[in-house]
Amino acid sequence: MTDRRKLPGRPEDEGQDSGRERISRAAYDLFSREGVRAVGVDAVIARAGTAKMTLYRNFSSKDDLIIEFLRRREQLWTQDWLRTESTRRGHTPREQLLAIFDVFSEWFGSPDFEGCSFLTTMIEVNDREHPVHQAAVGHLANIRSYIEKLAAESGIGDIDSFARQWHILMKGAIMAAHEGDTAAAVRARELGELLLKEHGCLPARARALRPPIRMRVSRRRVSGRLASSPRPGW
Repeated sequence: MTDRRKLPGRPEDEGQDSGRERISRAAYDLFSREGVRAVGVDAVIARAGTAKMTLYRNFSSKDDLIIEFLRRREQLWTQDWLRTESTRRGHTPREQLLAIFDVFSEWFGSPDFEGCSFLTTMIEVNDREHPVHQAAVGHLANIRSYIEKLAAESGIGDIDSFARQWHILMKGAIMAAHEGDTAAAVRARELGELLLKEHGCLPARARALRPPIRMRVSRRRVSGRLASSPRPGW
């Protein structure tokens, strides 16, 4: 999922872009495909076609450039793609949760599947106090916020626990796809169905077919009520 393909309203002439924008686009293309450690600033400059001074005039360090890449990734991947597509495909919050894996299934089968940049960046920069690591963790938390929203709208009680469980399914599916499991999204969706059922979130049809709760009242109690109730005069 490259910046080139997904960014809306992109001008056709790259020469019209500012130096910062060209560097940001180049970093996105390279970091998302090759990782943040393997790509140096010289490669970004070469891809952007700018001077080194242009990069450092806009970004004080490579870390700042990586943080900008993660911010852009959230806009393009989390907001413009994942959230938009799952919302479009599902008519209810429950369906939108499951639609995440339908979207993943198509993504896993695409030739430019590159995985989750938040996860790979967090692993590459594994110092928990590092600003880049913290930024990656924050963007992952924003994905969970979307899941929490859908969980709350679905009537699920413990939305934090559910969102973390659902996010584990999402992250596990992505890593399984990296491993070569092309059906990872389908398998995760099946587990998602079970998780929703465990939390009492059933499809609308299943809720409609659920037998009504019948209250059992003893015959003796009914007889007592009838005996004590006023009788109409004859």
